Amino acid sequence: MSNSTSILTFIIVSFCFALILVLKKDSIPASARRSLALLALVMVTFSFGLIVYSFFTLH
Repeated sequence: MSNSTSILTFIIVSFCFALILVLKKDSIPASARRSLALLALVMVTFSFGLIVYSFFTLH
């Protein structure tokens, strides 16, 4: 699997994870909600960084 495929997969997974957290926020226990939200925030922020990096390294 190539590097760009891995990056694209991570980006899709992180945005889907954040979307699921937003849509199911009422059914997630309060004790886990904050840690999952922080994890999603870190993943989405890293994904944006990977998108910007990919634009700068285009051939």
